[in-house]
Amino acid sequence: MAPPASRPPTPTPTPTANAAASSSRIESPSLRAALAMALIHYNRLPSRAAAAAAPSPQALLNWKRKAKDRKREILRLREELKLLQDGARGEEMEPPVASCRCHFFDGCGDLPPPTDGDAGEHWVDDVLRRRFVRLVRWKDKRRRLDRSLPTSSLMEYNTEDEVQQLSLSIDFLVELSDGLFAKREAGSSFATFSHQAVDFILASLKNILSSEREKEIIEEIINGLVARLMKRMCTTPENAGSVDCSDAQFSLQHLFRKLGNEEFVGQRIILAISQKISNVSEKLLLADPFDDGFPEMHSNMFIMIQLIEFLISDSFNNWLCRDHFDRKLFEEWVRSILKARKDLEVLDGRNGLYVVYIERVIGRLAREVAPAAHQGKLDLEVLSKLLY
Repeated sequence: MAPPASRPPTPTPTPTANAAASSSRIESPSLRAALAMALIHYNRLPSRAAAAAAPSPQALLNWKRKAKDRKREILRLREELKLLQDGARGEEMEPPVASCRCHFFDGCGDLPPPTDGDAGEHWVDDVLRRRFVRLVRWKDKRRRLDRSLPTSSLMEYNTEDEVQQLSLSIDFLVELSDGLFAKREAGSSFATFSHQAVDFILASLKNILSSEREKEIIEEIINGLVARLMKRMCTTPENAGSVDCSDAQFSLQHLFRKLGNEEFVGQRIILAISQKISNVSEKLLLADPFDDGFPEMHSNMFIMIQLIEFLISDSFNNWLCRDHFDRKLFEEWVRSILKARKDLEVLDGRNGLYVVYIERVIGRLAREVAPAAHQGKLDLEVLSKLLY
């Protein structure tokens, strides 16, 4: 049987043949038409640059407004959290400080002497203020320097930055007061740092109020500061035992006096203290005189009434000279003081000194209000209520 015939070898395509075939396919009319349609479709698609274009100005404003609202809400929640956690007092963390003769607590517990003119600030005040500014602002300094914003945006950023630093300095002052009760006396470091903190709080508050921004948040922050310091002034620590904490309480009272130099703070202090007097009077009415907490409430009552007298004597005339004196707030705390007097009259059978002291404060307030009422700065009806 003859073997099968072998197949002829398949010719291997040469490069010349491949180029000829590819050229023939490109020159095909159908392929040219397909390429043309693809190019037309591609040109109709939006470009990458257009897709990545910036959003509209209205969208930017909306996002900016949402960011500001979220920031305000965070600040409010932080203040509420501070008030809720106010009962837990941590250990004192106090950095070392060089000894310094500070005049901040000179005259603590004394009424201001009558003066013919305004004396200038002590030279050490400016030094202490600069030291505390460096202590508080070093974290935000680099971020501030790196910012290159328009004037309006820069003012808004500075205001928000001032609000954060105001809240930080308030926390610093409250922590100092916690350490004060731990030591039960005001040391040199407390006098120095509290002086710095109070001056920085007042300076930051003045800058923020001058911009007329974030007033609602500032009211909440200041009300929180007053409530936290008032709680410490009127509450003896549980571990104090029989140790006298009156020095620490009078030191906090003096802090209130210094903070009250600013009308925005001082009027809110008087309002809160007068409301607290009414609350304590109700507790005293129902309390057992032989209860362990009764002497503490009795002492707190005199400290609070004395604080109102100090604030009126120290700062009321200066408040009236301010361009933005809040008359509605003034009338509110006047009504609150008059209500406190009525509440204290119920305790006249137990201790008539409360009424005598509050009457003295109201008389001093009437003497301060009378000239302003006759000059038209205040309502005469307020004066008539005080004199009634």
